[in-house]
Amino acid sequence: MTPTTLSDRALIRISGEEARPFLQGLLTRDVLTLKADEPRWTGLLTPQGKALFDFILWADGDDVLIDCEAAQADALAKRLTLYRLRRKVVVGREDSLAVHWSLDAADKPLDPRLPALGHRWLAPATTGDASPAFRAHRLSLAVFEGAAELGQDQTLWLETNAGELRGVDFDKGCYVGQENTARMHYRSKVNRRLVAVPLAEADEKRQRLALTDMGLSIELRRVEDIDPAILPAWLAAAIAGQAAE
Repeated sequence: MTPTTLSDRALIRISGEEARPFLQGLLTRDVLTLKADEPRWTGLLTPQGKALFDFILWADGDDVLIDCEAAQADALAKRLTLYRLRRKVVVGREDSLAVHWSLDAADKPLDPRLPALGHRWLAPATTGDASPAFRAHRLSLAVFEGAAELGQDQTLWLETNAGELRGVDFDKGCYVGQENTARMHYRSKVNRRLVAVPLAEADEKRQRLALTDMGLSIELRRVEDIDPAILPAWLAAAIAGQAAE
């Protein structure tokens, strides 16, 4: 059987009577309206609007499950605990479930960022690891995630293509980093974008990460310096639309 478990992902459970209002004031997506089987990709940003952590939210009753990079799970839980202060919120690992992915699970929710990424769901872990297959598929669509690809405290949230990948609600209340994020959006000032270029065409000054196994370089490039021919259709259309505004 084809593996579906993403072993490079972990789950954090946010529970307690103030769990959702607590997250609502921190994250780029609306948490109060989060529903079962309707996951949302979101970010926890710096006050300047730069990405610190990205993750996917899942509703589990009144609790919220955070589907995050396993290597960053403890750091994320620690950061959330610091923000908690005296709120009635519990932050803890959820080890009874795992994150699963497949291109052929039509009865499961679609990845909230881009339908072409395939289907994603939570269930107990199974044997095998789908992480390499998902990583290759995700990068073929120029969808980036995690500290190494996005760069912690290096890249503005909208420069990660979060606007196009449903990673921000512009009509929700305040959250950390909202002011600069909203200003960029309403003034159409997303001047740089994270893109994947052939490694042979890499620019070390703009490079976030070299993926030698895939022959790619993830870079933060000025929009006018990006060759549309290297972009997936969804990103090329977004950049072209911004230029036409």
